[in-house]
Amino acid sequence: MRICLITSRPDHPVLAATTALLTRHHEVETIDPESDPAPARELGPESDPESAGDGSTGDPAAAGSLADVYLLKARTPRALALAGSFEERGVPVLNSAAATALCQDRTEMAGLARRAGLPFAATRTVTSLAALADERDLPYPLVVKSRHSRRHDLVTRVDGAARLRELRSAWAQEPVVVQRFSENSGWDHKLWVIDGRVFAALRRSELAEGGRGPTLPLALGDLPDGWQDLARTVGSVFALEVYGVDVIDAGDGTPLIVDINAFPGIRGQEGAPEALAALALRAARRSARRSARRSAAAGPSV
Repeated sequence: MRICLITSRPDHPVLAATTALLTRHHEVETIDPESDPAPARELGPESDPESAGDGSTGDPAAAGSLADVYLLKARTPRALALAGSFEERGVPVLNSAAATALCQDRTEMAGLARRAGLPFAATRTVTSLAALADERDLPYPLVVKSRHSRRHDLVTRVDGAARLRELRSAWAQEPVVVQRFSENSGWDHKLWVIDGRVFAALRRSELAEGGRGPTLPLALGDLPDGWQDLARTVGSVFALEVYGVDVIDAGDGTPLIVDINAFPGIRGQEGAPEALAALALRAARRSARRSARRSAAAGPSV
């Protein structure tokens, strides 16, 4: 099987560990969507040692160089466009470009989650932070986030008008979403899911006093009842197979979802690379079988 990673960070721990598992018997490639679009091939058991890893596989959108499955561990416009081009050619991408893009728009994310009955934080969209700062009688404390999730975006707690005025100097034209701050322990429950298998950890919230803190292990048995099923339901609603759900305990084990991420880091979780490798191989085999059936139906070439 040929598995391709769409990422600028193939050395990310979960990707590196997954690649190490897969290359024992399969071929793994990497495409960096932000630089060279040609895949840099990892050496697999059937690779040519003279050409593996030299980036000479040509145009990745060409039919002859398509992998059996692509793992989309990137969220930039270029990465999404590249993933979409592979999907148009009938090759599966995990997660799909559309599902990944949906999780980048916090307005659309919240709308879908709440329509589906998920306990997602009530979310209001404002055209710009400047417009929010001009509002009166806001129900502080608030959580203010960039509408579009990206590296180094805005995510902060706002306790009063003075803080909004301070933010306005740097973020005036930024489209934002606004949520009521829900009192909690200051720890986010990080629930990660790979093909239905749940992993969990606790992380000190960036909204807590002192800012983001360490990530601590959390046994699944220590989660409140129903939280694992809730995490799996998120995948069904958002058409995600590798994703993260940030949940806070709003009191007595009542979950409140505050964020959903397509293909997060999933660091330090025993069994995560194995689960990701198994998912990739299942998708690749399905893709290969479909391709074989199409070829058989088309008949021999003239």
